[in-house]
Amino acid sequence: MPTYRTRDIRNIALAGHSGSGKTTLAEALLVKAGVKGEAGTVERGSTIMDHDPLERKYQHSLDSSVASLNYKGMHLNLIDTAGIPDFRGTTLASLTAVETTAIVINAHSGIEMSTRRLMRRAKQRRLCRMIIINRIDADDVDLAQIVKDLRTEFGPECLPVNLPAENLSKVRDCFFHTEGETDIFSLAEAHDAIIDQVVEVNEDLMEKFLEGEDLTREDLHAAFEQALREGHLVPICFVSALTGAGIEELLDFFNQLAPSPREGNPPPFFKGEGEDEVEVTATGTATDHVIAHVFKITNDPFVGKLSVFRIYQGTIRPDSQLLIGDARKPFKVGHLFKIQGNKHVEIKEGIPGDICAVAKIDDIHYDAVLHDSHDEDRYHLKPLDFPKPMYGLAVNTKSRGQEQKLSTALHHLQEEDPCFRVEHNQELNETIMRGLGELHMRVTLERMQERYKVEVTTRPPRIAYRETITRPAEGHYRHKKQTGGAGQFGEVFLRIQPKARGEGFEFINKVVGGAIPYNLIPAVEKGIKQIMRDGAVAGYAMQDLEVTVYDGKYHPVDSKEIAFVFAGRNAFLDAIKNAGPQILEPIVSVDVTVPDGDMGDITGNLAGRRARISGTESLRGGLVTIRADVPLSSLSDYHTELKSLTQGQGSYAMEFSHYDPVPSNVQQQLVREHSPQPNHYRSLVIVLWTVLSHQLLLNI
Repeated sequence: MPTYRTRDIRNIALAGHSGSGKTTLAEALLVKAGVKGEAGTVERGSTIMDHDPLERKYQHSLDSSVASLNYKGMHLNLIDTAGIPDFRGTTLASLTAVETTAIVINAHSGIEMSTRRLMRRAKQRRLCRMIIINRIDADDVDLAQIVKDLRTEFGPECLPVNLPAENLSKVRDCFFHTEGETDIFSLAEAHDAIIDQVVEVNEDLMEKFLEGEDLTREDLHAAFEQALREGHLVPICFVSALTGAGIEELLDFFNQLAPSPREGNPPPFFKGEGEDEVEVTATGTATDHVIAHVFKITNDPFVGKLSVFRIYQGTIRPDSQLLIGDARKPFKVGHLFKIQGNKHVEIKEGIPGDICAVAKIDDIHYDAVLHDSHDEDRYHLKPLDFPKPMYGLAVNTKSRGQEQKLSTALHHLQEEDPCFRVEHNQELNETIMRGLGELHMRVTLERMQERYKVEVTTRPPRIAYRETITRPAEGHYRHKKQTGGAGQFGEVFLRIQPKARGEGFEFINKVVGGAIPYNLIPAVEKGIKQIMRDGAVAGYAMQDLEVTVYDGKYHPVDSKEIAFVFAGRNAFLDAIKNAGPQILEPIVSVDVTVPDGDMGDITGNLAGRRARISGTESLRGGLVTIRADVPLSSLSDYHTELKSLTQGQGSYAMEFSHYDPVPSNVQQQLVREHSPQPNHYRSLVIVLWTVLSHQLLLNI
């Protein structure tokens, strides 16, 4: 049995911009708690958290990593997350397993692009937030100004709970203490500021405070936890992970003031889907049914598939029988592990609030809910809003005979990363892998080769254009075919109209009087959906339109399903030609961070890529962030060109935003480039051919 209880557990994710020192900070905390004797370094590849060979090569975290420590009765589960924007999928996934997100800031760099995004994400998830200012001993650092910048950027709720002292060699607590020399601010004034902020959330405590009564540590602790839960307080701590300044004080803060699983905001569990969905609360009680959530999957070549989960309710032991989601058949827990970087320590029991793992259970997947009773069937956590993977590469094996190995590798990699997607374009027989950027794809290809021994060739994939219509129209088609035996007959009248962007496709049946038998309406819809899938102008899927079938004719002998599939498809094409068909292109929101001296070149380059600049923001360190909406098709070589324009100092992150119409010249080019395939009726040429054929049939 573990030596700690749920109230002793602290679950904390270290998040922040790349280079803020999260991995080094985690290493310092683990060393201070006695987990290891000497601190490793990122440069030597000897830290507990960065254990992957590619992380050692790039000297950056490329995935989230879990380790735990015991300190003064506290059991701390630490999750070190990747700071590079390309790998933020696993970072966001890790936030579901913790009560507290600690945003780490490099004192030399100040507030950076990922700082803002992660603060916003943690707030949306109702997580307790804190800020750790690292590298306080760096040259040319103005710590007082950083605190002011934080309060300006994120609100007056950002307040120090300790302050650097003795020439940045130590830090002093200013929450429980009122006296002492510090390097910045007045300790007494900092104490008053945070006490004022904390007591505001509790009227009884506020009254005691205003009447001059002494506040006990228990009073302050309860109010502090409430302020954290409500987002009324974002505490700031100071450390130097390299020198060790503030490390012990940070551990004491986690122990004394960070929320336990019972003190944080309850996780957003739901049961059911759609209109039947209701919010449910995990009790956190060890004797109740098990509820656990899988937030990380790793496919280890030696251990096999490792599923890491957070327990919210109940107790898990070896030999426990657990269900995966709505599965009817349970699996047996053979071995239960605690994770320590790349080491797996076998344990006898997992209690509510703890983070554990099981191995070699192939059916477990990311975001699965594990439980031991069918009472918890259809439970799920509120889904995360992951950035959409837009950067794609078409992949193929270098040598024949490795197709199955490639398929296995892609499947395993997709299991591990919520922002890595694999698609197969059946029309082009093209396998496409998609991620969040060029580095994301490069690392994935290297991992594929090193772990699975698969070598591939790559090339840019087709852009995911879409087709739609711009105005209402009506269509009609009579399909009549007579051979020696039974014939084919079906006639369809329909109207189409555009829908708002993003509203998708809607099929409406308004046929009355049996003009088309009810059992043949699905055939009409099937024909229409073929065009929705394959496109009508340039071979791209259609979206955002409504189709209403309102009349038709049938023959009691010759009307078959195939006849109405053909009639529905061609009536749809007949309507499209008069509905102003339009090609849409994916638009991505881009944040480009560059030295301010390069701003003119970068904005000019973006303008040449049909970008719409939406704003700029000056950052510390002579940097500026340019925000723009850009067609994805114009960014295929942007990574390389940005590095060239900024001498390697520029970076960018992008997320899918929306679809917009392409310029007319681009639409004409896409239509010309489209090579119509037999029997698909997707291009404008086929539309016209269909109309001519229709007229010929009528004349016959």
